[in-house]
Amino acid sequence: MSETSRSEAVTERPDEVTDPLLWKLALEVADAHEPDGEGGCRNLLCAGEPWPCTAWNNAQRALRAAQGGPATDPVVTVEYDSPADWPAVPMVPAARRTAA
Repeated sequence: MSETSRSEAVTERPDEVTDPLLWKLALEVADAHEPDGEGGCRNLLCAGEPWPCTAWNNAQRALRAAQGGPATDPVVTVEYDSPADWPAVPMVPAARRTAA
């Protein structure tokens, strides 16, 4: 059996959580996508994306769903004063792979 160096942070789970696994996974994603202090997401997968990033927003939806609430939420909009403020990395959906 392999050991992991990852520490398990103990977080008190709210009583209203109806899906503990979804709640735990969503909490881990939200923690991994915290703001970097400069207006962006600190996670390398979100390089150049402003915070709140897509992954963090999805984690918030999952946390609500895990508590039996609606998975939808109000849209968070980020306004830029000029194109110079736009994220450095274009947000283009990844191409889907097809089975060979």
